[in-house]
Amino acid sequence: MPLIPEEPQIHESAQGPRATPASGRTAPTPRPVPGPRPAAPSRPGRPGPLRPTPPAQRTPRDAAPAKPGPSGPAAPAAAASPQIQLIPASAEGALDAAEEAVDLLLESGRAPGDVLVLTTGAQHPWAEHELSFGEASYWAQHDAGDDVFYADAAVASRAATRPVVVVAVNGGPASVAATALPLAHSRAGALLIVCGDPQQINSLLGAGV
Repeated sequence: MPLIPEEPQIHESAQGPRATPASGRTAPTPRPVPGPRPAAPSRPGRPGPLRPTPPAQRTPRDAAPAKPGPSGPAAPAAAASPQIQLIPASAEGALDAAEEAVDLLLESGRAPGDVLVLTTGAQHPWAEHELSFGEASYWAQHDAGDDVFYADAAVASRAATRPVVVVAVNGGPASVAATALPLAHSRAGALLIVCGDPQQINSLLGAGV
């Protein structure tokens, strides 16, 4: 399903873990404009070991009541497909674009635990930092589900569904991106944001989603 890059509003980024800006990025990246959400705590700062904060209490947003049929019990409602937003970016700038998208999501009221970020190339610095404490500790933070979680797309199959999934197509083998995008689509409950080359992304999404 070919996507037309959007020209959304740009806001100041919230403080949080950020990738080092890649060289060669010459233009600001368009950012998505998510809808209003309940207020949520901001992400922890970068200094020192990062650990989760208590999750925000939220009510289910996507559940729809089932309607009774002519006879027998009500049938379960069909799950809606997530909205897809494309943010054009080079491979070198995709991780920065993903960070900006996360900042905007949190500024708009999304809870940190609503967001999963996947990278197809180099890992996000947060993931590298947390993995230095061991995989058990790293995945325990994923299971806690109360903070933004960053993961390599190659291990995305282990990640649980979250309302928002952000994919940074920041390099790596083409086969990783080809597998990651359909998987990310299946993990996104409400919104899938993909940062990368529009032609490549449209081709992969059209073939796999």
